[in-house]
Amino acid sequence: MPDQIAIDLGSLLARCVEITPDRPALTFEGRTTTFGRLGTRVRRLAEGLRAGGVGRGDRIAYVGVNHPSFLETLFAAASIGAVFVPLNSRLTGPELEYILTDAEAHTIISDAERLPLIDSIRDSCKPRRCVALTDQPPDHGWESYEEVLAGAAELSALAAPAGDETALVMYTSGTTGRPKGAMLSHQNLFLHHVNALHALDVSADDVTLVVAPLFHIGGLNVLTLTTMLKTGHAVLFSGFDAPQALRAIEHHHVTTMFGVPAMFNFMAQDPAFGATDLSSVRFFVCGGAPVPEVLIRTYAEREVPFVQAYGLTETAPLALVLGQDQVARRPGSAGHKQMMLSEVRLKDRDGNLVPVGEPGEVCIRGPQVMSGYWRDPGATAAVFDADGFFHSGDVGYEDPDGFVYLVDRSKDMVISGGENVYPAEVEAVLYDHPAVAEVAVIGTPHDRWGEAVTAIVVLRPGHDLALDELRAFARHRLAGFKLPVRLELVANLPRTSSGKVMKFRLKEQFR
Repeated sequence: MPDQIAIDLGSLLARCVEITPDRPALTFEGRTTTFGRLGTRVRRLAEGLRAGGVGRGDRIAYVGVNHPSFLETLFAAASIGAVFVPLNSRLTGPELEYILTDAEAHTIISDAERLPLIDSIRDSCKPRRCVALTDQPPDHGWESYEEVLAGAAELSALAAPAGDETALVMYTSGTTGRPKGAMLSHQNLFLHHVNALHALDVSADDVTLVVAPLFHIGGLNVLTLTTMLKTGHAVLFSGFDAPQALRAIEHHHVTTMFGVPAMFNFMAQDPAFGATDLSSVRFFVCGGAPVPEVLIRTYAEREVPFVQAYGLTETAPLALVLGQDQVARRPGSAGHKQMMLSEVRLKDRDGNLVPVGEPGEVCIRGPQVMSGYWRDPGATAAVFDADGFFHSGDVGYEDPDGFVYLVDRSKDMVISGGENVYPAEVEAVLYDHPAVAEVAVIGTPHDRWGEAVTAIVVLRPGHDLALDELRAFARHRLAGFKLPVRLELVANLPRTSSGKVMKFRLKEQFR
């Protein structure tokens, strides 16, 4: 029987290089890299990492904002059979320390801004190698990324890991306050790519604007990898800035972009929006929350359609897609329950399908769904049922045509500016404040960010508390986007007879 064709990210990129070496692959800070040049850098980095002791299955952690080196490291890791672990650049030292220790990262690659932070936790994480994205790294145990590339030959042979081998461990905060590493295999990523190509109609001629964080699965895998592996062109920025994004769309003739509603709202509110040439845009993909109807109308007036997408880190991420021909007709829907290679079903607590129109938990089955949580079989077993469906914790209902509408998040996750904030993680920190007797964290409506992280606090007798004081207390243990932006003091928290806080009551009270 002949060997199967390798579907790992390293092999896929190598084929793009072989087929279209001269096509533009990536533009960053005004400099465009062809697929041929990208392939050369990836194979040099892969050899440099291999020579530094990285073996098959070892974890390579990356800490930093969007940069070409992020994608180079992702492809290089796959090329030698290693596992890529991208980390949120906004995490604090203790948050990074936990993840790096849990992942047992062999090598850490960090941008210049986060070098002092990594230095402060390096002794406890014990990486074997530290590589800095700067020409002048600190003397104490850091190497320069570019010097690693310059000192290496090109990798002579790709490792071509099997489809079921882990390509990526992406950490997602858990309701217990400890993040879990979702393991995505090469097969998960490849078949998600196929699913996305069908659902989004990505073209090799597309130019996608990448401003969402690559360390989030949406920023990485909705359009960025999907476009590049179709030999399209990714225009990358280190982060989102509305005026910059509008200029980039016009200058680079951008055809697609993934973002959260807040990004598109900021762009629409920018003074330059009306005068910006958007004629090149085929569609925008919006995830993280439903597209507000007013935003749909605003962009429709500029003849720019939206595609609504719903997914999770664990599903790589697409699970539901509402096509551009449906968004205006079905406002609020997250998409149809059936994709080409995957399906969504709504189930009750006993695992039974709920009737049309009745709320149920959103459950996803398909080849893009993760293999499990890193070294956490208990958490893995808790989210998969006997039929192989992943239980998302989100609640929705479907209409008679099979379109799904999300109505609640049973895990109480707060989505603020596209960032996922899990209340239990924040509550665990706030409970340590000497003035706090009880605390519940919820999301409340916010004009700019979609939801505001709101702390509802019962004070200890004889104490007082201000928002600035609470934020200052938590700042060194929580990333900035997790800090409360609103504080409400109450006499008691509403609870059920079993003692659980009724957060829906708090959301009603503090809307």
